[in-house]
Amino acid sequence: MSAFPCLPSSSSSASSSRAEVVAALRAAGCVFAEEEAELLLAGARTPDELAALVGRRVAGLPLEQVLGWAEFHGLRIAVEPGVFVPRRRTEFLVDRAVAQAPDASVVVDLCCGSGAVGAALAVVLGPLELHAADIDPAAVRCARRNLTPVNGTVHTGDLFTALPGELRGRVDVLAANVPYVPTREVGLLPSEARDHESLVALDGGADGLDVLRRVATEAPAWLAPGGCLLAEASERQAPEALAVFVRAGLTARLEVSEDLCANVVVGTRG
Repeated sequence: MSAFPCLPSSSSSASSSRAEVVAALRAAGCVFAEEEAELLLAGARTPDELAALVGRRVAGLPLEQVLGWAEFHGLRIAVEPGVFVPRRRTEFLVDRAVAQAPDASVVVDLCCGSGAVGAALAVVLGPLELHAADIDPAAVRCARRNLTPVNGTVHTGDLFTALPGELRGRVDVLAANVPYVPTREVGLLPSEARDHESLVALDGGADGLDVLRRVATEAPAWLAPGGCLLAEASERQAPEALAVFVRAGLTARLEVSEDLCANVVVGTRG
């Protein structure tokens, strides 16, 4: 018996299938039910597989984890259950990195999650030495799927301790999409994030900037002369995030995208 009995059998029409999938998604509160239905229909090879996909989405799993991929900066990034789903706003961080260091040859994607940022930078900047690191083994496994095709190397460990020492003083772009949700606000996140993404990828400590402080403090020793550190922060956190970068000895500025609701702090080593 189908896990989602309201879905049509294989003899039903495609239009009927679409209508019933849309209805099921709407009933579950999916705001973009029509768009999601198209993706689920395209990703299912059989009616039973479609029923399973819709069932997982209706149960609250993020669409990207249901599909097994997320669209990011024009790429399809593999996403596994429990791994942080790359946000569209983080595309702005990629664009700022490219604008800041168009000739970068050594790139590090720290707190890499799925490796989306590193993959996008590799595609835009061309051949480069790419390293990524995360403390979550599931994220590392996922990042290897995404970065192996662009010759990236993925390491497991806590921030800089995961990286080979030979990178010290050589990094042109250090992209650190660190967790920056204040601990007390994690429970206020949408259930898709709160219940289905790793806490270590979300919780940034009391004010959300604990991990950013650790990264900024150590970053100058890893950056090449003129190299840059880029990290996201909320609008509310931006002034303190800038101060963190300055205290670490970096020349800092804030870049803002109103369209993507993105705030990226850029710090450059002199």
